Amino acid sequence: MMRVPEENYYTKEHEWAYVDENIVTVGITTYAQDSLGEVVYVELPDEGQKVTQAEPFGVVESVKAVSDLIAPVSGTVIDVNALVNENAGILNDDPMNDGWLVRIEMDTERELASLMRAPEYRKLIEK
Repeated sequence: MMRVPEENYYTKEHEWAYVDENIVTVGITTYAQDSLGEVVYVELPDEGQKVTQAEPFGVVESVKAVSDLIAPVSGTVIDVNALVNENAGILNDDPMNDGWLVRIEMDTERELASLMRAPEYRKLIEK
């Protein structure tokens, strides 16, 4: 069974979001990585870039497909995981921890209400 940490929020496009006050760490779920296959390239936004909830903020490319990364919240990118930028393979090994992608200072907590929590996300991926 896939690891779906209870403390995270999830999008239907298989991003996870860990919220610490108004800072949201974003990555792709184990399910997304598993579906994509071997990730070979990631394109991430620059620090200071604005992102909008439900809009693409980057791209993840695997041997099978190219997928947009969808922002779980609106805000400003305050940190980009340089390790993933240099070695996208980290996403194959640890998408839920070392493979985090960006940290976003969110504009409003209200947007979190439209994201899934772990039980809902499990139902989505276990279909």
